[in-house]
Amino acid sequence: MKLVLLVILALIISSILGFYIWSQNTYSAIEDLPESVKEQDGWLLFEADDPQNGLVLYPGAKVEPDAYAFLGEELASQGITVAIPSVRLNLPIFDLSKADELFQREGVDSLNWYIGGHSMGGAAAAMYADANLDKVSGLVLLGAYAADNDYLQTSQLPVLSISGSEDGLSTPEKINQYRQNLPDTAQFIEIEGGNHAQFGVYGPQSGDNEAAISVDKQQEMIITTILEWIDDQGDV
Repeated sequence: MKLVLLVILALIISSILGFYIWSQNTYSAIEDLPESVKEQDGWLLFEADDPQNGLVLYPGAKVEPDAYAFLGEELASQGITVAIPSVRLNLPIFDLSKADELFQREGVDSLNWYIGGHSMGGAAAAMYADANLDKVSGLVLLGAYAADNDYLQTSQLPVLSISGSEDGLSTPEKINQYRQNLPDTAQFIEIEGGNHAQFGVYGPQSGDNEAAISVDKQQEMIITTILEWIDDQGDV
């Protein structure tokens, strides 16, 4: 019996260690961070001049926050402050309440805050929104879909879902399958030729399909869509 217990313990330790090693094998940005970004307490902050709106953006699973630096910098240049967190074990599903760290800071309540994320980060953002409808002005999903929820799907929360026609992970079929978990008023935009990895700038991703458009083109379409959608909310 003692030997059996030791074998079981060794297997558990080996599994935990293997999972930890897997979680640390991340995708990082292919370009250096811009000088304008601020790094504070595990957050990348892209601060706009005299902003009215902010966006907390959860990264995808095993994707480093810096992979979304281009998106953050461009949105900030158009008046939206963007905050991108590092998350526990590089898996946002394990850090759902991360946005609370930011929302508890002095002065941030002067902005209309949206929450969003890419891939697993989008799923985590949807869970956060479901539990905190009073704290956010809207939800932005990038190559992501929401799980079943208690309040989000029947709420009046503005939701934007941007997907890619060539996405091999959050496929068009999955986006359509899970759209029932979002409010009836949710807006769905599919980027023709876009794939999963090009919602960030970190190179190819395992399991994804090859994009039919450049990463620059996909990023431009994401940025334009987010800006127009937030403007439609009457907050900009």
